[in-house]
Amino acid sequence: MTVRISTSGFHSRALNAMLDAQSRLAKTQAQIATGKRVATPADDPVAATRIQDLTRQLAASDQYLRNNVAARSRLSFEEQTLADVSNSLDRIRELVLQANTPVVDHASRLMIREEIAARTEELLDIANRVDAQGEYVFAGLAVKTQPFARVAGGTVQYFGDQGQRLQQVSATQRVADGDSGFDVFGRIAEGNGTFVTSAAAANTGAASVSTGSVVDRSAWPGGTFRVQFTTPSTWQVVDSALPVPNVVAAGAYQSGAAIVFSGVSVEVSGAPAAGDEFVVRQAASTGLFETLDALVATLGQRTDTPAEKAGFTTEIAGSIEQLDRSLEHMLQARAGVGVRLNTLDTAAAAQEDAGINLQSLLSDVRDLDYAEAITRLNLQYTGLQAAQKSMAAVGQLSLFDYL
Repeated sequence: MTVRISTSGFHSRALNAMLDAQSRLAKTQAQIATGKRVATPADDPVAATRIQDLTRQLAASDQYLRNNVAARSRLSFEEQTLADVSNSLDRIRELVLQANTPVVDHASRLMIREEIAARTEELLDIANRVDAQGEYVFAGLAVKTQPFARVAGGTVQYFGDQGQRLQQVSATQRVADGDSGFDVFGRIAEGNGTFVTSAAAANTGAASVSTGSVVDRSAWPGGTFRVQFTTPSTWQVVDSALPVPNVVAAGAYQSGAAIVFSGVSVEVSGAPAAGDEFVVRQAASTGLFETLDALVATLGQRTDTPAEKAGFTTEIAGSIEQLDRSLEHMLQARAGVGVRLNTLDTAAAAQEDAGINLQSLLSDVRDLDYAEAITRLNLQYTGLQAAQKSMAAVGQLSLFDYL
């Protein structure tokens, strides 16, 4: 069967073939110039979808790393601030121990009191520190609100909130970048953490009470108990039952001997008077500035009479116990910050590794294999040259040459 092709049809088909070859060559040239195998979805729809997904994951990973840096900066600043708080509290405790020695007179205690008052204001400034972004460190989520200030009456009040800002540092992990001032400075356990001791204001004897210790935590019912001296040589412990308190323990008094009841033990030292009593109550929580303000007030008391000395001894012992509790609380807060910083280190390392893997996957899908592309370019260029030469040669053929 003879196939007849018109001259115009022949030229049209040859031209289309060369244009296709030129298009493929131009595409290969563009790939080599950009270094990308897939420039548009039309190049490879499946690969384009994969590239879009990998690019989105890389952007998210970069954002997680930026969040990590922001959280690390803020937590590092908080850790340094808590260290400064602990240093100030160490100095205050040293001053209190100095003030509690018998050789220190009232005038000397007043000088110590002035330094402790100054240290208290220093701690107030530390609690109101701002970070490099101008945000208050201990204001919770209200980062533009000054967290602590003295109000009418001279007490320190907290004006922040109790929230924590969480930074997303991985697809499944969030880390708090700070702590509220209420948690750090305002939620410190009282006394020994279980109960608090104090002397009744009406005491007339020269006895003081220790901060006490827990003998059997399971036997401690909580509530309030009173160690009452029915005579200078006998005591009884009553609970807070209404309308008539119950006597839970009683005994003969010996200075410095343990008075044990309901799973706890306290020591009364000195010479009590009949009718004197000491209160043992369930510990709650208190604020650091409340403790320091109370300490400043205690150091201003006179100790001229035996009763005043006994009351001062009781209050100072409680203040030292509370300072120890505050230092322990700050140490726990710093430990919490340290745990989060370690978590950020681990999360950052994981994100960096994930970023490297994602970049490798993206390169495999999107980037060009130069050796293959250059080989393909040479083949396409050779093919186009051959097509052009053959068309030129065939195009010169004419029937008139054979007539």
